[in-house]
Amino acid sequence: MEPLLDVRNLKVEFKIDKKWVAAVEDVHFQLKAGETLTIVGESGCGKSVTAMSMLRLLPKTTAQISADEILFQGRDISKLSDTEMTKIRGQGIGMIFQDSMTSLNPVKTVGKQLDEAFLVHGSVDPAEVKQASINLLREVGISSPEQRYKEYPHQLSGGMRQRVMIAMALAQQPAIIIADEPTTALDVTIQAQILELLKKLQEKSGSAIILITHDMGVVAEMADRIIVMYAGMFVECSPTKDLFTNPLHPYTRGLLTAIPRKDMDIDRLNVIEGTVPTLTDMPKGCRFYDRCESRMERCKNELPPLYTRGESSVRCFLFDAKDGE
Repeated sequence: MEPLLDVRNLKVEFKIDKKWVAAVEDVHFQLKAGETLTIVGESGCGKSVTAMSMLRLLPKTTAQISADEILFQGRDISKLSDTEMTKIRGQGIGMIFQDSMTSLNPVKTVGKQLDEAFLVHGSVDPAEVKQASINLLREVGISSPEQRYKEYPHQLSGGMRQRVMIAMALAQQPAIIIADEPTTALDVTIQAQILELLKKLQEKSGSAIILITHDMGVVAEMADRIIVMYAGMFVECSPTKDLFTNPLHPYTRGLLTAIPRKDMDIDRLNVIEGTVPTLTDMPKGCRFYDRCESRMERCKNELPPLYTRGESSVRCFLFDAKDGE
């Protein structure tokens, strides 16, 4: 059975000081129908850029996107025109953006913005759009949806605005939902409600989910598979259970040991020493070289490929057979 989404060699470059600099490169992954795939990593590692580039939502003046293929339901969407991509956005692939307050239009009511999600694709009769929007608000757990339909974003709580964003992403019943840090800036109780809502909606619709986050607790709760990203590259991809019980890449191990636990010394949390390299000063070899406790001499000048280990893949010379001899 062919994957729902197959991304092959995605690369994104940004224009910095009149030069094109790679922000994301050598990205390969597949997504199955009904699966939840999580992309995790520190802020600035390229998670959101990866998602937005697949839908071509980055400005052409400052971003260049290339890929061998991005196959969605067997069709290479990387070669589509802008008009054709408009049909894919929403109908085929929906997106829940990171900041609901800045993503929603402050001068339009919630209802009018939801109406547009239906009208732009002509999927609902104009006379029935209002009721369809109200029904969708009810479906995502918003109380008094008829009243909320008339209100503006600033009149809603952060949790309600996030539910509106989820409703907009679901309007066209897409095959894939990209959720870009959907619980950021929400308190713990609301986070749990949003995650539970996403799981229930996925069970009902059968949509696949690409969840972008830096919260390993969210990852453990939601993911079937996890991709760990560092400095614009995927460094590990593993089933969730395997990654938490046997992390392969030194960076993944660092992320997991940095999570506070009950048995830890609260006066000293584990950290990954150093900082993520900037786009204009990437190391020649492994991008984690300066921060890695397991580094070897070859890591300084050679970029590791992805090595396959069972159902997992890892970008680290520790898994090169000749180095293990």
